[in-house]
Amino acid sequence: MIEIPSIHPEQNHHSALLKPSGCISRLESTALWFAKRQDKEVPDSIKAATVLFAADHGVSIGMDCHQDIATSQRIHDAAADDSVIASLCRQADSSLHIVDVGVAGSLADIDAVEHAKVRTTGTADITTEAAMSQEDYWEIVGIGEEMANRCIAAGANLLIAGSISSGNRISIAAIISELIGLSPEEALNVCPGSNPETYANELIAVERAKSRATGTPSHDLLRELGGLEMAAMAGLYRAAAHKGVPVLLDGIASATSALAAIAWDVRIAGWMLASHVSDDPGHKEVLEELGLEPLVKLKRSIGEGQVAALMLPVLQSAITLQRGLTRIDTQR
Repeated sequence: MIEIPSIHPEQNHHSALLKPSGCISRLESTALWFAKRQDKEVPDSIKAATVLFAADHGVSIGMDCHQDIATSQRIHDAAADDSVIASLCRQADSSLHIVDVGVAGSLADIDAVEHAKVRTTGTADITTEAAMSQEDYWEIVGIGEEMANRCIAAGANLLIAGSISSGNRISIAAIISELIGLSPEEALNVCPGSNPETYANELIAVERAKSRATGTPSHDLLRELGGLEMAAMAGLYRAAAHKGVPVLLDGIASATSALAAIAWDVRIAGWMLASHVSDDPGHKEVLEELGLEPLVKLKRSIGEGQVAALMLPVLQSAITLQRGLTRIDTQR
């Protein structure tokens, strides 16, 4: 793995013409972040690849914020040419890959989906057993690594990993609670419109999952409590870091997968940027644990790669601005 001395590199280049502040200063520091990782005074333009991993979960079925929208339907929606994520990726000139790693049921009718299903029934019920076996776990991680390597080989110098899953709330809350030490109540948000009984059942599920996994080493918590799509994202983050390619985190699922990835190797965090933070429980704490300052703040995390893709033109603008300031300096 390429070594990075700090998540926030020293600013060893400043414009002699302009001493930026506020928003401009943040853009400059972001451009310098990329320059540090590309080992260049001014970084190359961004060529991004967006990868969405999809899977179902064995617990929280019927208890999710998206309980009226099955994972398979959300994949159909995302794979459409006029979907939000497809439109955002076209706007930012990012490739888009949707990978089925464990959706219950067949998605053979969707041409835009890459089929890499490891478990036909999705993640196991983490309140009663491990989310996946060791064999399935490392196969899933390998799929994430393969997707990262493929995108990088195709020329991508920035990767986005997101997820499509209608049942990941329990896994996310359990992992955050275990790795950061938040209580289940602090790690699990209340779905808009949900009733108190549903939320109480979700809290019980988180507590049961944590109790079952008591004593699990941090580096194995993702296999015990995570989801197939989360393990794939973690694999992508690890491979990107090994290749020296930055990643842009998306929502709470993406950030939680990143937190689990650095339980393998803390150096992975040095290759991450956070697209946003939300008011969702645990999101702010996860990013603080990762040492990341988000680009924007939202009330709720949208997920499915959408906010990260939305930020790509902003990142490109930061690099363009830095290139202009550098050109002015060299002409003085």
